[in-house]
Amino acid sequence: MSIENSNNAKPQTTTDDYSSLVKLASKLAVAVASILLISKLFAWWFSGSAAMLASSTDSLLDVFASITSFVIIRFSLTPADDQHRFGHGKAENLAALVQSAFVLGSALLLVFHGVDRFFNPQPIMHSNVAIGVSVLAILLTLLLVMVQKRVIAKTQSAAISADSLHYQSDLLLNVGVILALVLSQFNFVQADGLFTVLVGVYLIYGAIGIVYHSIQDLMDRELDDNEVNEIKDMIHSHPKVMGFHELRTRQAGKMRFIQFHLELDDELSLFEAHSISDAVEGKILARFSDTEVLIHQDPQSVVKRERHNG
Repeated sequence: MSIENSNNAKPQTTTDDYSSLVKLASKLAVAVASILLISKLFAWWFSGSAAMLASSTDSLLDVFASITSFVIIRFSLTPADDQHRFGHGKAENLAALVQSAFVLGSALLLVFHGVDRFFNPQPIMHSNVAIGVSVLAILLTLLLVMVQKRVIAKTQSAAISADSLHYQSDLLLNVGVILALVLSQFNFVQADGLFTVLVGVYLIYGAIGIVYHSIQDLMDRELDDNEVNEIKDMIHSHPKVMGFHELRTRQAGKMRFIQFHLELDDELSLFEAHSISDAVEGKILARFSDTEVLIHQDPQSVVKRERHNG
């Protein structure tokens, strides 16, 4: 006889912390991106710099991405219901695909504009204003990234991790804008257009990466090798576990899903087999919060016979 053992239990305080922290980080990202967008649009209008236009476009995408992320995070945190038994975590991946389409379109426009500016350079006016705005962008982005890092350390949120990675790259983007503006002051007039093209190419590369990872998650890619190896070690650590097979893992938003067949001695009572499964499951849940574990218990003799016949 084999029985199924499943548990949706998650530490309540961990779940509450996850929700409040990721919401805080996403709200702060929306606020910072909005302030930077307004500041950069003003600097672009004042200076006419194509590099500042590129940076403004990136900030516009940041606003869209952060607002979308905020809405999707709230939706993905809603509990599972009768129509969505595994929760709503994959909504994050669908939102990422939509964001990537906007990023690709904007990036192509930037490349075309940058090429035109490279071959037909125009003088940049009031570059000091644009430089000042870029310095402000660096300071605010640094503050945001610091908060995001603290949130990631406590929640391991995939959505905030992706958002933080993007804002870390924005730091380099703003440094590049300053460099382009400074070079333009020293009569390297093509620097403005050249940097605009580079920003466009960078955004295309980033969007392709987002599409790839989102599709992989939607196709139920396994957890990373380190986490899978940890799970294997925890299963083997119980002295009465004789083996396991058909380990399957996946992740949807914050939720991990782990299932496997546990090989046990034929002579164990149903109560003993259940207790062993509970112990193994408890170790996994203690290590991974927001996780659902499904264990199928198999007598060792049945496993050997099936493998021999197979």
